[in-house]
Amino acid sequence: MDLKTKKDLHIPFTWDERRPILLERFFYLPKQFDHKEAFLDFSGLEIFGNDRPVYLEICSGNGQWIGEQALLNPATNWIAVEMRFDRARTIWLKMFREKIPNLYVVCAEGAAFLSYYVRPGSIAKSFVNFPDPWPKRHHGKHRLIWAPFLQLLGKTMENGGSAMMLTDDAPYRDQMIREFDKVRMWKAEFPDPFYQTECSSYGDSFFGDLWKEKGREFFYMKYQYDANC
Repeated sequence: MDLKTKKDLHIPFTWDERRPILLERFFYLPKQFDHKEAFLDFSGLEIFGNDRPVYLEICSGNGQWIGEQALLNPATNWIAVEMRFDRARTIWLKMFREKIPNLYVVCAEGAAFLSYYVRPGSIAKSFVNFPDPWPKRHHGKHRLIWAPFLQLLGKTMENGGSAMMLTDDAPYRDQMIREFDKVRMWKAEFPDPFYQTECSSYGDSFFGDLWKEKGREFFYMKYQYDANC
């Protein structure tokens, strides 16, 4: 893969002309766009050219975690979904600089991407690492993990696929557990209280390293999707 710089990735149109666009292993999905029909099918064959399992991370940040996982698991396809363009571009640069052929970058809001651009039943595993907890009560509506989002995520999952959630925020942890409980197709894999505080082989990330330095406790939650429920 050729060495890339920031200048090599830019959105080639104005805000008024905005539209979904596929660049070099980078999919840009603008906010406030009327998605009348799917632009792409993010299954393995169309995007990656193979039928290997597809793993998805939402809220990928600067891509440290997913980049490492993609390198460690070359027989799996990985999709990094990050809403902020500057962060998504950082992942894209990492992908080329570290020669990660099984990684694809999507700059989009997670719900919009799942709704229109992911084929039902095509994701084997999904991950959400350190989503913004929006700690103030009146900002809670901005949190990602609510039952409607989990229903949407479930539609994209293979039967028996899994979702891993990781947070350092105890109130958000409790909300995640309550919201998963509202969607009958998701079954907790960890026994009551439905989370673990240790997962030594999980991998590192920017926010993980930051919160670890501050002495925060981590909460891992894993759920399996059963389409027959």
